[in-house]
Amino acid sequence: MAKTWITGPLATGCLGVAWLVASATGLACHRTSLGDVPGGSPDGGGDVPDGPDPRDGDVDASPGGASDTRPDLRFDLAPDLRPDLGPDTGPDLAPDRRPDFAPDLRPDVAPDRRRDLVPDLRPDLGPDLPRDRAPDRETAAVGFAAVSTGVETTCGLRIDGTITCWGDNAIGLATPPPDAFSSVSVGPSFACGLRTDGTVACWGAVTGLVVPDGVFASVSVGYGRGCGVKPDGTVTCWGVVFGDVPQPSGSFASVSTGDSSICGVRTDGTLACWGQSTFGLTTPPSGTFTSVSTGSLSACGVRSDGTLACWGDNTHGETTSPSGAFASVSTGAYFACGVRTDGTLACWGNNSAGETRPPAGTFASVSASRYYACGVRTDGTVACWGNNSMGQATPPAR
Repeated sequence: MAKTWITGPLATGCLGVAWLVASATGLACHRTSLGDVPGGSPDGGGDVPDGPDPRDGDVDASPGGASDTRPDLRFDLAPDLRPDLGPDTGPDLAPDRRPDFAPDLRPDVAPDRRRDLVPDLRPDLGPDLPRDRAPDRETAAVGFAAVSTGVETTCGLRIDGTITCWGDNAIGLATPPPDAFSSVSVGPSFACGLRTDGTVACWGAVTGLVVPDGVFASVSVGYGRGCGVKPDGTVTCWGVVFGDVPQPSGSFASVSTGDSSICGVRTDGTLACWGQSTFGLTTPPSGTFTSVSTGSLSACGVRSDGTLACWGDNTHGETTSPSGAFASVSTGAYFACGVRTDGTLACWGNNSAGETRPPAGTFASVSASRYYACGVRTDGTVACWGNNSMGQATPPAR
């Protein structure tokens, strides 16, 4: 076995003064101190023994002294090991004098696997990424986590926290702020979103609208008003409030703002409604509920056992809910839709625009509004049905 002592660029590839051992299996780097170099000393002095200049050709490591040009005895001077050298040349190596060192240090490893043998000089980057650039941001559109329907405008919350809106934008309803959100709710004249820091942002016809400061746990927008539940369970509303109608006290888990009334689920599961008492909207059924949704003239809630209970105007059959177990419900104008526990949809009530004929498939959530509805499929895409006069039922592909 022959030893070839090296310094300079090749030694840098071996992380210091080193020696290369040539054998039948290739070259191997071994660290050493200058005291081990023939003629050297521990303090860095001494001479490197005479030998072929590696810049003048292949290193002579064969027993007979002849130049050995076998691929497994050649060494690749990787540019990232010598940052002072450019990728094609360096100040002391002209292109025509650079050693032709091939990367075949491990002939027993397939060429497409040899990159795994390179030391990870940038552990903060993935193993399959070049070491001179950060990971690229995904260019494909991100799927949706939730959707909210207005009158002729729809907004969807993407899984990356951004909001995308489509449909009528005459008053800026389809132009949400470029912030990160955790939820969104669209009403007839304005929309509001809950930022990831808990603050509320509203857009659309918001001139004169005073949105309260502070942190909220949820937000809901109805006709001319919005309401939110604070972390302590209290409810705060803004916009057109109900004047002399008192807002109930107590602790709430959620709130739903409709056209003429507001309902909330208390932390004990019971319901409380206030606003206009037309059609008995402010007289919810007893029992415990997991969620509630208030529409134009009716409301529905999911009981703790998964069954539905609806009350209010039933002119179009909107309070005649189907049987079975449901995960969620959404009440619109004269119709309602719910997501069953198996992920399929069921809609009932007025069907003048096909709003009670939902598509097949499995859904994570649904939102009903005026004559149309949208739902988020379990694959993150949005499907809409019913009235599409302003493109509100034409969601983006992703």
